[in-house]
Amino acid sequence: MVDIIPSGEILGASISGIDLRQPLSQVQFGTILRGLADHGVICFHDQDLAPVNLVGFTRQFGDLEVHVSGAFQDKEHPEVMILSNMVVDGKPIGLADAGQDWHTDMSFSQMIAFVNALHAKHVPHRNGKPLGGTSFASMTAAYDTLPADVKARIANRTATHNFEKFWEMMRQRKGEATSRPPLTDEQRRKKPPVSHPMVMTHPISGRKILYADPGYTVKIDGMPEKESDELLEFLFAHQLQPAFQYTHQWRVGDVLVWDNLQTLHNAVADYGPDEHRYIIRCQAMADVVFEPKFKQLAEAASLQAAQ
Repeated sequence: MVDIIPSGEILGASISGIDLRQPLSQVQFGTILRGLADHGVICFHDQDLAPVNLVGFTRQFGDLEVHVSGAFQDKEHPEVMILSNMVVDGKPIGLADAGQDWHTDMSFSQMIAFVNALHAKHVPHRNGKPLGGTSFASMTAAYDTLPADVKARIANRTATHNFEKFWEMMRQRKGEATSRPPLTDEQRRKKPPVSHPMVMTHPISGRKILYADPGYTVKIDGMPEKESDELLEFLFAHQLQPAFQYTHQWRVGDVLVWDNLQTLHNAVADYGPDEHRYIIRCQAMADVVFEPKFKQLAEAASLQAAQ
C-alpha cells in the first residue's frame, strides 16, 4: 500500500510502500505526481539505488539534464551528478558547494526543470544531529500572499534569467573558485540568458506560482532598470519569509524529489570539510509535465485513493 504522509509544514511529505528500484505502476506514478503537486517536496526513506536506478526513476518525469559544467558526473551515466565535499587522492570527487544559495534549477534554460531527485549515500552528523539539510520555499504561498498591486505589476510580465549570475556568485565565495572555474565561451553559448513568465499556472495543481528567484533572475523585461531592481529586491525578500520555508534533514537512504516549478531550494552549508556528505543527483526537465496525461494520472490516483 502506498501512503502519503504530510510533514505538517508548508511543504514536504514522505511516501512509503514503493521500492524505487522497481518499475512504477501508473497508480504509483500518479500518486507521486499528486504528492509533488500538493506538497512540493517528497521523500522516500530507506532506498538503496545505484546510479542506473536513479536515472530510470527520474526519467519518468521528463528528459534528463546533463549539467553544463561537465564536471563530477557518473562515468557510465552522465545524467547523474555527484554532490560531495569528499576528497580522494587529493582530488574532489563531487561538487562541494552545490546549491548553496536560494534558486530554482534550470530557470536559466529555455526548457525549465520539473523535478530534482537526490539520493543520500553519506550524511554528515555532529553530536548525533544530521547536517547539510536542504531548505525549500513555497512559491505558491509566495504568490498567494503578494499584495494585489504587486500581482497586477507582474501579471503578463517576463523576467530574464542568467546561469552565470549564480555561478559567479558561488565563485566569489572564499575558497570556491578552484571547484568552480570561470565559464568558458562554449558554456556561455550553451546557456545564454532566457526569459520566462513571472507568474505560471502549475500544470497539475492549477495554482499560480511566482516564478523568479534570487539565484538566476537578473531583470524584469521591459521595465526601467531602477524599477526592475527595486521590484525584484522586494520579491526576493517576500518569497524567502520563514513562514514559506521547510527544511529536509537528510538520512542515509533518502531519495528526495522536489518540484522546481513551485519551490526554491538552498543547500545548508553547516558542515565542515571533514564532515562528509555524498549525494547523487538527477534532474528531469519540464518537457512533458504540461501535457494533459500527467494531470490525468495524478487525478486518477487521487480517485483510487479516495475509494
